[in-house]
Amino acid sequence: MLNEALKTTNLIQQRSFDFAKQIIDLYSKLQHENEFVLSRQLLKSGTSVGANVEEAIAGQSRKDFAAKMAIASKEARETRYWLRLLKETDLSNIDVTDYITEIEAIINILTKIVKTTQSHIQNPVQD
Repeated sequence: MLNEALKTTNLIQQRSFDFAKQIIDLYSKLQHENEFVLSRQLLKSGTSVGANVEEAIAGQSRKDFAAKMAIASKEARETRYWLRLLKETDLSNIDVTDYITEIEAIINILTKIVKTTQSHIQNPVQD
């Protein structure tokens, strides 16, 4: 079970990092289209997901880990919000569908991590 948890942690660590790189690229494209307000919000929340995952991995306890992963999940949801606004308004001609698909996958992984960790905190397994 610990091996599976480590694999999931490594997966979200890499996916959130890769997503942050994609968001930085999207931010640059939006800047070239003179979209400054939403692009800045998107950059902040989209890169914050991975930063909070990294902080969670360095957490001092399971509670700390769960709290940081929950923050990462909230940032991911905020990122999805900004992406949806971009998609459903005329602010940009860039298709953000793939970004939305990826952030939804990240949200699902983070939700699973948080629920599993909280369950282990409430019902610790005796070694």
